[in-house]
Order: sequence, then structure tokens, then C-alpha cells
Amino acid sequence: MFREKKQIAICVAAGAMVIAFVLFRYLPLRQRIKAVGRIKAAQRLAISKASMEKAQMPVLKEQLLKLQQTVGNYQASIPSETDLGVFLQMIADLMTKCNLNEQVIAPHKEITVEGLNCIPVDMQCKGRLAQVFEFYKRMQKLERLIRIEKVKLANDADFSGRVSMQAKVVIYYRPQSVQG
Repeated sequence: MFREKKQIAICVAAGAMVIAFVLFRYLPLRQRIKAVGRIKAAQRLAISKASMEKAQMPVLKEQLLKLQQTVGNYQASIPSETDLGVFLQMIADLMTKCNLNEQVIAPHKEITVEGLNCIPVDMQCKGRLAQVFEFYKRMQKLERLIRIEKVKLANDADFSGRVSMQAKVVIYYRPQSVQG
């Protein structure tokens, strides 16, 4: 009987040790292994995503260079307000060089939008269609940001080959406080 009690005590102690090992050592380690596995999988995913994004870098650099070439020197294309009269004179000179007659260049009241000032300008002139197109080609080459809002071309009443051009453009400039 003493021997049986001893064997039962040994079995109970061994069982308690197994239960303690499972509860306090095996299960926590198993949870840590699973957590490390999840972290490792997340890191593999992040690495593969980064390598895919790395492969796109040359394409993005090329797009950036193209955009920089397209935009050019943005600040230079929006000069200071003191250049407005000079610019309007350049437009009048362009019209004269293109042999356009009856020139009218009428600026309107300035408008301020998000740190930029703009002045709507009405332009009118008469000439042959080729001369009008030449005027627009030359105006496009100016190093100044201009938005052409409306162009109206109308034949003369006698159909002599001359057209009347009316245009609404917007000229942008920077106020003195925004200039760098």
C-alpha cells in the first residue's frame, strides 16, 4: 500500500510537472513562435512590396524629368507686376510684326487667386488668317504664363481674305510679397 501510494504520488507529481511544462513553457513558446512567424511573413511582404516599388523607381524618375521639362522655370513664367506694361507692349509689337492692323489691347481689373494675380485682357486686330496664326505661334513662345480663354475669328463682310480676331486672355503675375 505504501508502495502504491508512492507510485500514485510519483504519477501525480509527473503529471503535475507535465501540466506545468505544457501550461507555463510549451504554450507561451508556441504563441511566441506564431507571433514571430506572423512578423516574419509581414516583413517578407514588406520586402517584396519594396522590391516591386524599387523596380518602378526608374519609370517614376523618367516621368519626373519629363514633368520638370514641361513645367520649366515656373517662377520665371510668372513675372512681377512691374512687367505688365512691358508685356502688353510686347504683345502690341508682336501684332505689328505679324502685320496685324486695328490693334486693341485692353486690360481689365486684376483678380487675385491663391497668391497669384491675374489680369484679363481683351485683344482685337485684323489681318489675314496666316498672320493671325503666326501671331499666336509667336505668343506661345513667349516666356510668360498666359491662358487664352476665348478666340473669335470672323471674315470681313466683303470676303477679302481678312479676318477680325477677338480674344480674351489672362495674364498672370506675382505680387511683390510672393516674389523670391
